[in-house]
Amino acid sequence: MRRVNPEPDSSGSALRGRQSAMPSGLVALALGGFGIGLTEFLIAGLLPQVASSLTVSEAAAGWLISGYALSVAVGAIALTAATARLPRKQVLVGLVTLFVIGNLLSAVAPNYPVMLLGRIVAALCHGSFFGIGSLVARGLVAPEKKSRAVAVMFAGLTVANVLGVPFGALVGERWGWRAAFWAVTGIGVLALAGIATLVPAGAGRTPSASGADGAVPGQPAGLAPQLRAFRSGQVWLTLVATALSYGGMFGAFSYIAYTFTEVSGFDPQDVAWLLMVYGVGLVVGNLVGGRAADRDRDRALVLALLGLTCTLALFGLLAADATASVLLVFLMGVTGFASVPGMITRVTDHAHGAALAASANVSASNVGNALGAWLGGLAIGAGLGYTSPLYVGAGIALASTVVMVVAARRARTPQAEDRAPAR
Repeated sequence: MRRVNPEPDSSGSALRGRQSAMPSGLVALALGGFGIGLTEFLIAGLLPQVASSLTVSEAAAGWLISGYALSVAVGAIALTAATARLPRKQVLVGLVTLFVIGNLLSAVAPNYPVMLLGRIVAALCHGSFFGIGSLVARGLVAPEKKSRAVAVMFAGLTVANVLGVPFGALVGERWGWRAAFWAVTGIGVLALAGIATLVPAGAGRTPSASGADGAVPGQPAGLAPQLRAFRSGQVWLTLVATALSYGGMFGAFSYIAYTFTEVSGFDPQDVAWLLMVYGVGLVVGNLVGGRAADRDRDRALVLALLGLTCTLALFGLLAADATASVLLVFLMGVTGFASVPGMITRVTDHAHGAALAASANVSASNVGNALGAWLGGLAIGAGLGYTSPLYVGAGIALASTVVMVVAARRARTPQAEDRAPAR
């Protein structure tokens, strides 16, 4: 069967350009990811100010975080399904516009209901942006660099994880909490302009049944073909592995401040820089994981998940040692995020470019976050101590490793269910 390839061959200038330099559209996608990441994380450093300003309780203010997370999970599926027939660049522009509107509502909110509405509106675009954006990102580069392209896009999110809380706290302290949301709104406007002008109109179109990677001619798939992608066992195994990998990491991370202060002996004011160490680990893991996945994806995923399992278990054993805790929280970030680029390209490959599968992967990660935090809380509530979430996380990560090993072995003998869905 002839491979569909609209690009010139390896001697052509277009392909050489895709191989030799980072496309400017990819930078625009990373900026969008950075803004969305800031929106998610900065609220933690602003919560006391917001609660006081809007005269609500701490518990009610907490819904600005949990409500956001729930909206991410719902929006990732709903908006991707609703926009299945639209060109992906057009969808991305619409999603970032939604993001700008949500943050603008938060910045000017006269009361708590409007603030919560702004958070929900901004969150709705989160999952679809990263799901659809990952398909567009991989279409901007040569096929052998697709995981690295996804990693570059997610670099914005990981940097936001490092800067989000301190950014919100610093801006909020100097100019008030509304200024932080005005700043994020401005970042959203810049990302919107960048995506509108720098991302090619045909980027990220669904690959044809020939299995060609990247952008190819043709109309975006409708909802029915995207739903048929979920007939693939490999898609479901990857989604489960994604949920469990995030569950392992966030089962430990959700209570890491207590581990630092109650077990490792750090002062509460040390927690901020320790979390930045973790965030730096996320950035490193994301970039290293993307490069490794382009060499041997399934092997890289298994090693990353096994590394996370071992890191969390060792952290539980050595948490009382302050020096070891600093090193291990960095490694927790590295191994925790090293699997992300490969998981996304894996699920979209086996779903034959279905954007709904990519967005489902984001929803799966949020389900995993909630599962890990819940199980970690149960362990602490059962009196098992502040190292118990680390062991719970290690157990969940081990389950993810097993699922990934099963998926990798089954992928060596592809089944009929993983062929391109009929259109």
